[in-house]
Amino acid sequence: MWPQLPLALAWAAAYNPRMPFALLLAAADTNAVVQASAAPVAATAGFGGVFWFLILLSAGALAVIIERLLLYHREQIDAVQFLAGVRNVLKRDNVVEAIAICDATPGPVARLVKTAILTRDSGRERVAEVIEETGKNEVPRLEARLLVLATLAQIAPLVGLVGTLLGMAHVFRGLRRPDGAAFGYAAPGEMFDALMQSLYSAALGIALAAVAYAAYNYLVSRVNSIVLDMERASSEALRLATGDTIGNGPRA
Repeated sequence: MWPQLPLALAWAAAYNPRMPFALLLAAADTNAVVQASAAPVAATAGFGGVFWFLILLSAGALAVIIERLLLYHREQIDAVQFLAGVRNVLKRDNVVEAIAICDATPGPVARLVKTAILTRDSGRERVAEVIEETGKNEVPRLEARLLVLATLAQIAPLVGLVGTLLGMAHVFRGLRRPDGAAFGYAAPGEMFDALMQSLYSAALGIALAAVAYAAYNYLVSRVNSIVLDMERASSEALRLATGDTIGNGPRA
């Protein structure tokens, strides 16, 4: 490609006599042209920091998603079956065994029922207050770190866009000569490869935002399901703690 450059310059000078002689000399500098054509590739290192920062954010989001999924899988139990077992034990006035069942069962429903049983001698109103307080303390624990996913869903595309803009700025900066003068010559293939690489950060940012948003919505639905189980179990826990069902059989 480059050996044909002097001939091309001759034709350009013939058809455009006003072309500055300095520009012809600069264009004839084959080494400078090769250096300028390789500059966009080296310039893509400018967006590399943003790209790897997005990789780090993706790893953090994945860790949060896995940790929350494992937690919700462990915390969500069959509340109906659990309450039925506790009710049968309390019918035999075996409070110690009922508390042991609550200790052996993970999840906020079991902790709520245990708290109600431990305060059964404080009166119905006090038991209701303790159940409500326990439920309020469990909800923030379930919602922990979900805000991280919501934040990533909003800022990840913006971070990716910043990486793309920085990459493109470095690409066009690579088209200038080392002394700062405008040069304007580069191999199109090399330049487009560099531009394509600078778009990777935007693509990664959008992908991260989509995954974080979908995971956030799913995890919120799991939290709502557990909270609904807690609300249904609170009234039953109140009856169990105050002895409304002991000796009278289960209520419909």
